[in-house]
Amino acid sequence: MLAAARPLSAETVPIGRAGGRVSAEDARARVDLPPFPSSAMDGFAVRAVDLPATLPIVGESAAGRPFDGRLEPGSTAAISTGAVVPEGADCVVPIERVVVMDNSVEFSIEVDPGTNVRPRGGDIAAGEVAVPPGVRLTPARIAAAAAVGIAELQCRRRPRVAVLATGSELVAPGDGLRDGQIYESNTVMLAAALAEAGAEVEAQAPSADDEVALREVLERGLAADVLVTSGGVSVGEHDLVRAVERELGVEEAFWRVSMKPGKPISFGTRGETLVFGLPGNPVSALVGCELFVKPALRALQGLADPAPRFEPGRLSVGLRRDAERDEFVRARTQVDGDAVILEPVMGQESHMIVRSSVADALVHVPRGNGELAEGAIVRWLPLGA
Repeated sequence: MLAAARPLSAETVPIGRAGGRVSAEDARARVDLPPFPSSAMDGFAVRAVDLPATLPIVGESAAGRPFDGRLEPGSTAAISTGAVVPEGADCVVPIERVVVMDNSVEFSIEVDPGTNVRPRGGDIAAGEVAVPPGVRLTPARIAAAAAVGIAELQCRRRPRVAVLATGSELVAPGDGLRDGQIYESNTVMLAAALAEAGAEVEAQAPSADDEVALREVLERGLAADVLVTSGGVSVGEHDLVRAVERELGVEEAFWRVSMKPGKPISFGTRGETLVFGLPGNPVSALVGCELFVKPALRALQGLADPAPRFEPGRLSVGLRRDAERDEFVRARTQVDGDAVILEPVMGQESHMIVRSSVADALVHVPRGNGELAEGAIVRWLPLGA
């Protein structure tokens, strides 16, 4: 699947709108940072060799208003945090370590050259890489780019994702229900999850289990970078999605995965379009989205490591293992010292989305015999991250 998810093209994005995007190329510093030797403290700039002494105040260096000229031996200048350290000075003594008189300062201590001075280029030198390619542009990375004078960044294009739920029983939330109908929740769930992963989502109206209607909406969805359907991928008489997609030219790479929930998941391609078929049960669709669709979106955006990021944790109770399938158990996390404790929520059936909504973790229970004991170390995936 990841081999088919080739990074999308790059585009120029103003830095103010680049948050959350993925960088496409090196962003190099336009200036040294700091661009001049600057003070780390409010205090007085001085030559270390002159101390201890009482020295006359000959001027001031404030942020944006540097000291005029060179600081001569045997003198000092008031300085504020971030201001230029005057030429001739080699250290800054904090204001709380001196005694200030009318026009002079008493320094009673010795300091080393360089004390409380941020050297030019101490953070980064001009021309060095401030933000590498293939990383999410977090607030700190945005700040790093701005601080070295970068106004625009090359980012991977956001994937366009079409989301479609199928099923004649589905009704929009807020409408009245007739016998045999249920409210459709997968579209809004998947749209929210995929938008968090960086996608531009187009949510389509649910399709009935009708080949003609289904063919029309699937054809529209296949114009996107990614098509995600829910429902219609199992083996029932009304599970039509895979057959219609084949007629439309989708080449199926796999169908069914040995996991619980979410076994009927399918994946294929038509040209450059990635096509995911998720099960209709909401929890199955959620798990499939986290384990398969989100990694594909991260790969399309050029992230260097798109795979799910599992973390270690400890079970609060024992869990029986399935001999044939890996299981992903919904759980709540608690912190106990250095350990994360994982407490499975009540109601693990794949249709129980309300009970699953209190979970913030998917716990990986590998297939096998017997059970994982209480306190066992397992891998878990943050839900919604």
